Amino acid sequence: MPLVRSGTLSCTSPSVHEVGGGACGGAGFLQGCRCDPFDEGGQATVEAAVVLPSLMLVLALLMQPVCLSYTRAIMRATAAECARAAATAYGGDTSGCREYALRRLEAVPDVALFHVGGREDWDVSIDRSDSHVNVSIAGHARPLPLMGAIASLLSMSDGTGVVLRVTLSESTRASWVGGDYGSWQDIWK
Repeated sequence: MPLVRSGTLSCTSPSVHEVGGGACGGAGFLQGCRCDPFDEGGQATVEAAVVLPSLMLVLALLMQPVCLSYTRAIMRATAAECARAAATAYGGDTSGCREYALRRLEAVPDVALFHVGGREDWDVSIDRSDSHVNVSIAGHARPLPLMGAIASLLSMSDGTGVVLRVTLSESTRASWVGGDYGSWQDIWK
C-alpha cells in the first residue's frame, strides 16, 4: 500500500487517494486518513503545563527573601530614627518615640509575606541611659510554606510566623566630646 503524505495527514488507502483527487482531499477526506504520529501540534501546551508552574514556584521563592528584606530595612531605618530622636529627647522623655516608630512602620504592607498582626503586633522598646540608646523592634511575617519550613527548622518562628527582630544601639554623645553641658555653656560666655 502506498503512503502519500500531505501536510500533517497520511493516507493509507489507495482508493481514497484516487477518489479524493490525491493528497487526501475531496469526498474521501475522513475515510482512511489518520493523524501523523510524529505531528508536534499541541506540544507547546504540554511544555507550558510543566514549565509555567515551575517558573512560578521559582519566582515565588526568589520574591520571599525580597519581601522579608524590605520589612527588615524599614524596621532598621525606623530603629535608627527612633534612636536619634531618643538621644536628643529633652529630659530623657522617650514616650513619643514609640508612637513615632509605629507611624513609621506603617510603610510595611500588612500582607502576610511582609507583616502579620497589624499595628498591635509590633513590639517597640526604647531604653535610654546617660550614654546609650537601645532600640529594639520585633514583628512577624508569614512566609510561603517552603520558606516557613526552613525558618521553623532554624528556630526563627513561633505560633504567629517568622520572627523579625532588629536591635540598634547608639551612643547619645560622641566619644571625642569632653566635658558636660555646663562646661560647654561656660566656653561661650
